[in-house]
Amino acid sequence: MSVSIFWFLPTHGDGHYLGTAEGARPVDHAYLQQVAQAADRLGFGGVLIPTGRSCEDAWLVAASLIPVTQRLRFLVALRPGVISPTQAARQAATLDRLSNGRALFNLVTGGDPEELAGDGVFLDHRERYAESAEFTRVWRRVLEGETVDYEGKHVKVRGARLMFKPVQQPRPPLWFGGSSEPAQALAAEQVDVYLTWGEPPEQVKEKIEQVRAKAAAQGRTVRFGIRLHVIVRETNEEAWQAADRLIANVDDATIAKAQAAFQRADSVGQRRMAALHGGRRDKLEISPNLWAGVGLVRSGAGTALVGDGPTVAARIREYEALGIETFILSGYPHLEEAYRVGELLFPHLDLQVPLVPQPRVVQAHGEAVANDFTPEKKVARG
Repeated sequence: MSVSIFWFLPTHGDGHYLGTAEGARPVDHAYLQQVAQAADRLGFGGVLIPTGRSCEDAWLVAASLIPVTQRLRFLVALRPGVISPTQAARQAATLDRLSNGRALFNLVTGGDPEELAGDGVFLDHRERYAESAEFTRVWRRVLEGETVDYEGKHVKVRGARLMFKPVQQPRPPLWFGGSSEPAQALAAEQVDVYLTWGEPPEQVKEKIEQVRAKAAAQGRTVRFGIRLHVIVRETNEEAWQAADRLIANVDDATIAKAQAAFQRADSVGQRRMAALHGGRRDKLEISPNLWAGVGLVRSGAGTALVGDGPTVAARIREYEALGIETFILSGYPHLEEAYRVGELLFPHLDLQVPLVPQPRVVQAHGEAVANDFTPEKKVARG
């Protein structure tokens, strides 16, 4: 089975070292364009664009990179509680049309109460997932062409509908990651691709089995992806030296500060990441070639596959055997590491490379009258 490898756009910053401004690199549009175009030409299936107050806006970044890429898909965040599901559906359909079917969407409930409060979200963990479930039910149905009346505890709409269809039918795929029971229940009911952070294979296997069983109980199937960093070099020795160098400027005080900040999150996934290393730098290889050093100072995905091309490919195949189809990788700095992955890792994988989208048939119509229109005819467009 071929695998799809995604890359990462570092809209929150990039550099040669973690936990320090030393070796940092300015991240502007020109740099993001370089990273996106490198991923596009190397054969990556798409890019994950992060979300949060420390990041550039994912939707605007994706829209700005559509004209300078050909086949790259953009995985952007949906934020329940921050935007209405109907408006989010319109934006999603627009991004899908403008990109000619290259838009993917990642449902993000958030896990940092302080950041969520800044966005006007004051719900606890369980209530956020309840709201997310209501949001997603409306978002999906509107995108699939329904006129929706819905009255839930958190979401209420009447006559919600979409006038302009997305390219991907019945709608663009929905991705989602979450380790708690409410998160898995939401994934089983509504999402297309369930994402896990890079835990050891046995832990990933357990989560996949749980989500798969919950989905089967509802007559559904879910595909699976994993989010990992990667440090690949010509030899295993060089790769481990690069891993050590990445955290060479991180001191104990910085680790303690970062871990304290992560503790305020109510994310089960974040707690699972922190438990892999316990804030200690002396036992970071938590599974063969799986290194937890990134998580000492970075929230979210905190593990990296480390080794030469054949070794990292072998570890990827272990996850693939569990049911993982898509690997979202990243590395510091992201431009150089994209080329290392493309040149040193890709030759050892059965890689699924997306095709350049072809011209499509769209409906022509005049200006809307009374907030509606009647389709007139079909014309071919690129």
